[in-house]
Amino acid sequence: MKRLLTAVVIAASATASWADGLKSLEAFMKNSQAGRAEFTQAVTAPSKDGQPPRTKNSSGQFEFQRPGKFRFVYTKPFEQTIVADGKTLWLYDADLNQVTQRPQAQALGSTPAAILASANDLKALSADFDLQSAPEQDGLQWVQASPKDKNGQLKSVRVGFAADGQLSALDILDSFGQRSLIRFNQLQTQASLPASTFDFKVPAGADVLKQ
Repeated sequence: MKRLLTAVVIAASATASWADGLKSLEAFMKNSQAGRAEFTQAVTAPSKDGQPPRTKNSSGQFEFQRPGKFRFVYTKPFEQTIVADGKTLWLYDADLNQVTQRPQAQALGSTPAAILASANDLKALSADFDLQSAPEQDGLQWVQASPKDKNGQLKSVRVGFAADGQLSALDILDSFGQRSLIRFNQLQTQASLPASTFDFKVPAGADVLKQ
C-alpha cells in the first residue's frame, strides 16, 4: 500500500496553510461520522535497475462509518474488496476467489484508515501519529502524519483538503518507497448508510486465510 520546509520564508508562509489544514482535519474527524465517495488510486513503485518508475491506476467506491468501519470496493482494473466491520478486517480478491481475515485491532492502528474512519479527534489520532506542518500544494491544504511505530510498513501519510475543508486526497508513502495517491470525488459526509454496508459474507467456494 501507499516532505519539508527549509527556508524561513517558506516556513512562515506555510503556517497559515497548516492552521487551515489542521482545522479541516479536525472538523472532518469530528463532523464526518459516515460518508461515501468515488476514488481513484495511483500506485507508483520506485525506479529500479535504471528503469523509470511504474504507476498502476485503479478506481472504485469508498464508504465509512465511525468508529472503525469502512469498505473499499475496487472495480477497475481488478475487483477487490476491503471491509472493516469493527472487529475484523476482510480482504477479498475476486480473481483468486480468496479471502484474507485479520483481527482489526492488530491491522489498523497506524494506518491511513485511522484517519479516515477510526480516530474521532486529533488527540486520539496523536496517539498513533506525529502531526507535522506541510506546505500547500496542488491547490490543497496538507497535513502530514508520521506513524509513531517506526517498525511498520507505513512511512508517512499526507492528508489533503480543498479550500472549503472537503477531504480531497491521501498521499501515502511506505517503507519500500512506494507511493499511493488516492483522490476522492463526490464525497458525501452526511450519507445515511445501512448497517449491512459493512457486513462481509465469504463468497461461496472462496479460500479463507486467517492471519
